[in-house]
Amino acid sequence: MDHNDILSRCDHTLLKPECTWAQIRDLCDEAMAYHCASVCIPPSYLRRAREYAGDQLTLCTVIGFPNGYSTTAVKVFETQDAVANGADEIDMVVDLGWVKDGEWDLILSELRAVRAACPGRVLKVIIETCLLTQEEKIKLCQLVSQSGADFIKTSTGFSTGGATGEDVALLRANVSPAVKVKAAGGIASLDDARDFIALGADRLGTSRIVKLVKGQQGKGY
Repeated sequence: MDHNDILSRCDHTLLKPECTWAQIRDLCDEAMAYHCASVCIPPSYLRRAREYAGDQLTLCTVIGFPNGYSTTAVKVFETQDAVANGADEIDMVVDLGWVKDGEWDLILSELRAVRAACPGRVLKVIIETCLLTQEEKIKLCQLVSQSGADFIKTSTGFSTGGATGEDVALLRANVSPAVKVKAAGGIASLDDARDFIALGADRLGTSRIVKLVKGQQGKGY
């Protein structure tokens, strides 16, 4: 698998709370130059990024990020607002407290509500694998499959760990064939990227791959 194949699966990402418009603009320029799958950026920059890039770039943003404990109504509003501001793809964090409480009906209802708020857009569900048991991960695979979401995503990149090969393989084995897997956080090398793709990841959430292809040090998310 060559660099172009890997880049075409990358959501080129910048979600640091202190990121500036100049940095987001550079991210968009890189993503367009290297034909990334999308840029994943904070909601507050969506409209400006859409005006800047036009239809040359797929825009992804985050909802309930990074902790997931916004109410369903807030997540639905965030999603609708993101779509209105130009988002093509939505990455939403589940309520991890609900996961620990076993509130499976509430989680599924919320996933379906967010799904309904972004018709025609790609919905990715972030489950923060580093904080979950194997049983919780498998249950969330089932709920994501039932919800109509397009992807299950390993991580925010803001918790205690990112994607692992074991988790990517587990998610791929337990979601329905219609649901894709996004590995995010901790993808430190091109070999890491190839390994995750071989294990079943359809997307990679990372800020490092473009840097590595450019010959720069791959620091960051």
